Amino acid sequence: MKAITISAIGGPEALKLSERAEPKTKEGEVKIKVKAFGLNRAEVYYRSGNMGAVETGRVPGIEAAGEIVADPSGTFTLGQKVVTAMGGMMLARDGSYAEYVTAPLSNVVAIDSDIGFPELASLPQAYLTTWGALDLNLHIQPEQTILVRGATSSLGLAAITYAKTRGLTVIATTRDSKRQQRLKQLGADHVLVDDGEIADQVREIFPDGVDNAIEVVGAATLKDTVLAVKNWGAVVVVGLLGGSTIVEQFNLMGDLSNSVKLSFFGSGVFGTTDMPPLSDSPLNWIAQQVHSGKMPDITSEIFPFEDIREAHGRMEKNQAFGKLVVTL
Repeated sequence: MKAITISAIGGPEALKLSERAEPKTKEGEVKIKVKAFGLNRAEVYYRSGNMGAVETGRVPGIEAAGEIVADPSGTFTLGQKVVTAMGGMMLARDGSYAEYVTAPLSNVVAIDSDIGFPELASLPQAYLTTWGALDLNLHIQPEQTILVRGATSSLGLAAITYAKTRGLTVIATTRDSKRQQRLKQLGADHVLVDDGEIADQVREIFPDGVDNAIEVVGAATLKDTVLAVKNWGAVVVVGLLGGSTIVEQFNLMGDLSNSVKLSFFGSGVFGTTDMPPLSDSPLNWIAQQVHSGKMPDITSEIFPFEDIREAHGRMEKNQAFGKLVVTL
């Protein structure tokens, strides 16, 4: 089969089009014929050596959309449309940048919608993370307010569209004023230009603060995000776009507002016993909403498999506003 492998630690040029044997399907796994996959920052970090040791020849990729071609358990039918995310892909096993990939049953979700594979490939990683953060951590409810800090990332865009479709009022932030209109088109009720301190601006709109916040930037803006949340509200950290994982000089009594809950959600728990089955997620519903036009499509650009280096280059240079997808 055709696959993209990592020839060495480096830039997009380290990605190589290769021929590999098809993966064998072990007990508790399915084999998927990959039709399209979304790109993620994790794949850039892995390729560049920022996630530790890189196994030469490894196939990267942590999500995919495709069709079932083998399932020893009989859970799925052959040819069934599915998506998968995480489950050790790229780190413990070869990932999704290939014609075929195997995945644990617990990390595969059947899709009933007629949505096309390129649009479907934009959904799994971003929206499963959004589901975990907003539903399982924050327990969002209709008519609440939510701040999306770092809204122009694909995860931020997913949080906006999902929260808005669920009936919340959304405040989104961006460092680029030129992106304000697009964020409003995707569902943001208010858009703030982020200079690192936006808590006062949030409280000009909602004097008591927002009910919840999803922090995609990370340590760099976390203290300010906490200040934008009302008493008994909650903040969930999901991203580290700001780079550092360390919050300098964090004062538990001064910087963590009284009664505000702070948590972290990482997609590494997908498919583990710490999470409900991914089949319980709203991903199938989300696919139907996107296909019907009730929820905006966050796909930015679609690349053919052979143009993987160009796609990675655009992601690494922050030239994309939305999800980048590669088709096979």
